Amino acid sequence: MNIARIRLRKPRRVLQCLCSEQIILKRDDPCIVQTDRGLEWGICLIPPEPCSSEIEKQAQYKVIRKANVNDINNIKNIELEEKKAFSICLKYIEKHNLPMRLVDSDYTFDKHKLTFYFTADHRIDFRELVKDLAQEFRTRIELRHIQIRDQAKLVGGMGVCGLQLCCTRWLEQFMPISMKMAKRQNLSLNPSKISGQCGRLLCCLAYENEMYPPLKSLEEELLEEGLDKEEVELLKSLDETNESEKKFEETVQNKSIEPNE
Repeated sequence: MNIARIRLRKPRRVLQCLCSEQIILKRDDPCIVQTDRGLEWGICLIPPEPCSSEIEKQAQYKVIRKANVNDINNIKNIELEEKKAFSICLKYIEKHNLPMRLVDSDYTFDKHKLTFYFTADHRIDFRELVKDLAQEFRTRIELRHIQIRDQAKLVGGMGVCGLQLCCTRWLEQFMPISMKMAKRQNLSLNPSKISGQCGRLLCCLAYENEMYPPLKSLEEELLEEGLDKEEVELLKSLDETNESEKKFEETVQNKSIEPNE
């Protein structure tokens, strides 16, 4: 048995799939894959190659066949029906007056399941919505609450670098990104320059982060300037005192009272 890497259509995941030796796939060939959601449309990224018995046991998905003419026509019809389903779901959301933002709709290739992706600020009680959608489409319905970065991954777009978004093209998992990474790489801390389409910090801040020296603490910087430990401790205590006074002043201003009170 061989193993191939297949990229699914929605959401864009890259999976290791078992592939029979009788199925011949080349790069970018469309194929039909058996997944935990049912039959899915996929694109071959890495053609099948021999694998060990251990990898074969770990693989949970399987290539059923190379896509034929009927499959290609079927996926075109599915894409049209997804657009219709998206519009219908929007009408039902307005009907129930739900505070949710619909992002995308997704049929499995066998049309046994229809998934709607949405974002919301809070938990949504969409039980009545699911009933209406199940009655409308006569199939299994799933409403999946996704985060803002997942929305960008589904919708796609162009990054500030001029290339297609990493999360849409190849990134499988989102990494935790912090402002410290931008400081460590001596980048501009202007949010508009280091934020992506999703409004969060750019994922690419993590790519070269380990190549830069770690941020130095205040104590290390002062010692490098030639101060001894006693002088460093004195400056640190003064810095802490200034911070506490600043916090006290902010508290007083927020409460709109005079310091003498």
